[in-house]
Amino acid sequence: MPGLGTLINVAAIVAGSGIGLALGHRLPARTREVTTDALGLVTLLIAALSTVEVANADLTAAVGGSAPLLIVLGSLLIGGIAGSLLRLEARLAGLGDLLRRVLRRRTPAAVGGSDPAGPAGVDAEGAEASHRFVEGFVTSSLVFLVGPLAILGAISDGLGNGIDQLALKASLDGFASIAFAAALGIGVMASAGPVLVYQGAFTLLGIALGNVLPEACVAALTATGGLLLAGVGLRLLRIRDIPVADLLPALLVAPLLTAAVAAFI
Repeated sequence: MPGLGTLINVAAIVAGSGIGLALGHRLPARTREVTTDALGLVTLLIAALSTVEVANADLTAAVGGSAPLLIVLGSLLIGGIAGSLLRLEARLAGLGDLLRRVLRRRTPAAVGGSDPAGPAGVDAEGAEASHRFVEGFVTSSLVFLVGPLAILGAISDGLGNGIDQLALKASLDGFASIAFAAALGIGVMASAGPVLVYQGAFTLLGIALGNVLPEACVAALTATGGLLLAGVGLRLLRIRDIPVADLLPALLVAPLLTAAVAAFI
């Protein structure tokens, strides 16, 4: 059934987040910080493995030996300009905050008389809860969405070639969501929504087109996505708060730019 792989992926994220939330309240703050740091380091490792695709043989054969790096650079510049003008980071954060209010998560700040600090203390705790939800939602959404498996697996599912790739991704995302939810809270569970929409769209694309992206385009997309993941890793490690969401259009630009360059060579 087309779409089954994405549904399994979403279920893995929800289940993993539930486990992470159950564990998170029992873990000291220091442990949660170390968990987040470990995720940041692993994210940088995955980013490095992805960025080496800039030297992919199919990509260099299609566009030449010196063009891949320029394609990745151009994709990030064009995508970053478009994303910043569209304010994608702010919009994604706003969506996360909207989901938090819709879910009406009960926090200590919601109990008016329980905080001896009074209304100011309540406002401060509410702001902290909102920030934590948004950070969990944005960070986990980017990690779960950026990568070749999300696109190739969904397209393969739509073509009727099986759900093997998405089953692998579901396993990875499930384990990652446990750690993310333990460190960042229920916002991680809400990221299942964007995963459903994003991968569902590529599944429909696979059904409609009946073809996958050329290997050269996939390699360029993977290398560009690897650099975005590096930005996520830097955020998790609290080194620099890079607006990675503003760079997301680069994932659309990379295959198009690759095809354009290949057409002129």
